[in-house]
Amino acid sequence: MEEYNLGITCDMHVHVREGAMCELVVPTIKQGGISLAYIMPNLQPPITTLDRVIKYKETLQAISPDTTFLMSFYLSKDLTPELIHKAAKLNAISGVKCYPAGVTTNSASGVDPNDFSAFYPIFKAMEAEGLVLNIHGEKPSMANKNDTGETEDIHLLNAEEKFLPALKKLHNDFPKLKIILEHCTTEAAINTIIEINKDIKDISEVKVAATLTVHHLYLTIDDWAGNPINFCKPVAKLPNDKRALIKAAISGKPYFFFGSDSAPHPLMNKARHVGVCAGVFTQSLVIPYLAQVFEEFNALDKLKDFVSTFGLRFYNVKETDIKSKKDTIIYRKEIKVPEEITDEKGTIVVPFKAGDTLKWSVKFQST
Repeated sequence: MEEYNLGITCDMHVHVREGAMCELVVPTIKQGGISLAYIMPNLQPPITTLDRVIKYKETLQAISPDTTFLMSFYLSKDLTPELIHKAAKLNAISGVKCYPAGVTTNSASGVDPNDFSAFYPIFKAMEAEGLVLNIHGEKPSMANKNDTGETEDIHLLNAEEKFLPALKKLHNDFPKLKIILEHCTTEAAINTIIEINKDIKDISEVKVAATLTVHHLYLTIDDWAGNPINFCKPVAKLPNDKRALIKAAISGKPYFFFGSDSAPHPLMNKARHVGVCAGVFTQSLVIPYLAQVFEEFNALDKLKDFVSTFGLRFYNVKETDIKSKKDTIIYRKEIKVPEEITDEKGTIVVPFKAGDTLKWSVKFQST
C-alpha cells in the first residue's frame, strides 16, 4: 500500500470558537491528521488576559487530550509589555495575533493598520521573548489616504497587496521579531516574502514567514462568488494568485508552511441571504485535501516539510512540548467528504468540498 510518513504534523492557524461549536470541531483537528494546532484568539470578547488564555487551553485540552495546543493573545490596547513577558515565562502563549479592525470575523477590536507605532513596546517585548507576531495582512476596505496624501480605493481584491508596505516596515523596524503574514492569497504577497528572505541561507535565519491555507490552494474568485460555503476573508483571488500559492507551498522554501485558517460557522450563518459569515471549514480533512494538491503537482515528497518541519522550527517547538509522539501517515484510500458535520443537537457545519471524493486517508503510527 502506498504510504507517506509526514512526521508530527502541525496546523499553525486554527479557529475552534467556544461552546457547542468548539466541542464539535476540536476533535476534528486530530481526525484531519493534525497533532499540533495554533489557536486563534478572536473570540467575543477577544483573548487579552492570562487567565482567559489559560482557561481556554484547558477547555481545548479536556476535549482533545492528545492534541497539542499553542495559544495566542489578541493584539489590542489591553496588552502590556509586562503581560507579554509574564505570559512568555509561563509558556502560556506562542504569539500575538494582529487583526486590522473590521477585516474579518470578530475583528472589531482590532488595530489601525496604517500606524502600528502604539504597539511598538509590545513588539519589542515579543522580540525579546522570541514570540511570533501573526498578522492578518489586509487593509480595511475603504477610501484611504496613502503616504503622499492621495486617495486610494481599497477593496477585497487589493486589500492584502496594499498592506505589504506595512509588513516590510515592521520587519525593518524589528528585524529580530518573528512575523507571519497569515493566509496569503496573492502573488504579490508571495513575492514579498521571497524578497524579504532572499539572503537567507539557513532555516534558523527565517524571521518573516507566511502561512498558506488548504482552500486558497483550490479556490479562485469564481469559486466563491455566489457560493457562501467557499466565502472567506481574505477572499480567494485570481488564477495567477492561486498558481503562485501552489508554487510556494510545494517549493520547499522554509518560510512557507501550513496554516489552515479553518473557520467554522453554523450552517444558518453561511446560508443566509445577507451578512454571510466569512470562513471555510477544512479541519476535518486538512491532510487529505493537501495531499491531493501536492500529488497533482508531483510534490508529495515536499508535503512533510510544509505540514511539519518548517512550522515546528519557526515556532521552536520542542519534542517535550508535544502531547502525542505518533507520526501522521497518509495512505492511498478514497474518502468521501461528508455533506455536513453535526453534533445532532442543532450545531451544523458544512465542510469544504462537501460530497467530493478525496484520494488519500490518514492514520497515526508510532515510529
